[in-house]
Amino acid sequence: MALPVRCVEDLEKLQEQRFVADGVPTASSIEQERVEASVGELFERFSIDSDANPNPLLYKDRHIHYLLKGLKNLSESYECLDASRPWLCYWILHSLYLLGEQISEEQSSRVVQFLKRCQDPDGGFAGGPGQCPHLAPTYAAISALCTLGSQEAYDIIDRPKLQQFLLRMKTPEGGFMMHDGGEIDIRGAYCAAVSASLTNVATKELFEGSSEWISSCQTYEGGFSGMPGMEAHGGYSFCGYAALVILGRERLCDTKSLLRWTVSRQMRFEGGFQGRTNKLVDGCYSLWQAGVLPLLHMVLSKQGDKTLSGDNWMFDQGALQEYVLICCQHFSGGLIDKPGKSRDHYHTCYCLSGLSVAQHFTSGSLCHESVLGHADNELRRVHPLYNIGLKAALDANKYFTALQVPGSKD
Repeated sequence: MALPVRCVEDLEKLQEQRFVADGVPTASSIEQERVEASVGELFERFSIDSDANPNPLLYKDRHIHYLLKGLKNLSESYECLDASRPWLCYWILHSLYLLGEQISEEQSSRVVQFLKRCQDPDGGFAGGPGQCPHLAPTYAAISALCTLGSQEAYDIIDRPKLQQFLLRMKTPEGGFMMHDGGEIDIRGAYCAAVSASLTNVATKELFEGSSEWISSCQTYEGGFSGMPGMEAHGGYSFCGYAALVILGRERLCDTKSLLRWTVSRQMRFEGGFQGRTNKLVDGCYSLWQAGVLPLLHMVLSKQGDKTLSGDNWMFDQGALQEYVLICCQHFSGGLIDKPGKSRDHYHTCYCLSGLSVAQHFTSGSLCHESVLGHADNELRRVHPLYNIGLKAALDANKYFTALQVPGSKD
């Protein structure tokens, strides 16, 4: 099911992987050819320059500068993200973590105190101070606080109120509303599962019926949709499958069908992933799609599946690294969706997360690095379920599991 190994250094052979038009152009096919042309130009330029510098470089210092600047001050153009401010904290902090950059205690404390102002008195976190609590920024805030990993960061999380908020968002069917009276989709289930798992507030009541509702979102293609009956989508698939693994109910879905659909989303020419069938490549799916594969590998390994072999994930790790390093880096720092797009913190976070997944293979006691280019390109590891740093997740788990689950009698 895996794609054939391809390499930018062999441009002539790589051309064979381009989209083949059937003589009936559509808006989608025209856009696909346009994207391949822009990607091909960058591949060709890299191939020409590779005589002097044969390895693609990760512009770590430029990315760190871009991220630190965003952590301190954002321009007026970010007003549209006023309800996503914990997300900005998370995207920036997680990216810095992956790049190996340690922020100061003063910066850490400033972020913690800001997120404290986003916490609602009745539980959960809002997109900004004074706004209504919402599952998405709750996930982002908790992930950011666990990434910081300080006592101050852990202590501001009101775990009993968080548990009550999650219970209020629960629907009778097992899904979760994103906010009071809001939409119900698979993102809510994932945000609730991560928030409860990281902070040790999960109970049987909280997730009763959730695994069954999540599994009902798997489509005929194999991926997961936002809600039952909709189209399979990379972001929803990651959320759905990761939530099932967190809840220990991954057997409820068709694992092989999900594997087949996911590996088919890696683009043959570009090397990156698309989010849906017949869509364009996008850097953020470096995590949303590729990040599912370590989870699938882990589950299939536990099941003793005989199709697994070697010391690689079930996709072309080198091709994904080529796409991120050659096509998704903004010259001034930050990462992008595809050539011609603007940089932003969202794509910076998920491009780097996917790059880390592609670099590190871990199965049981086996650890294998597959870093494309210079050794300095290596990033820190991500936790496959939470998409925060592996050490940050383990430290948070150790701290919160030592605390009593709110409402329990033990």
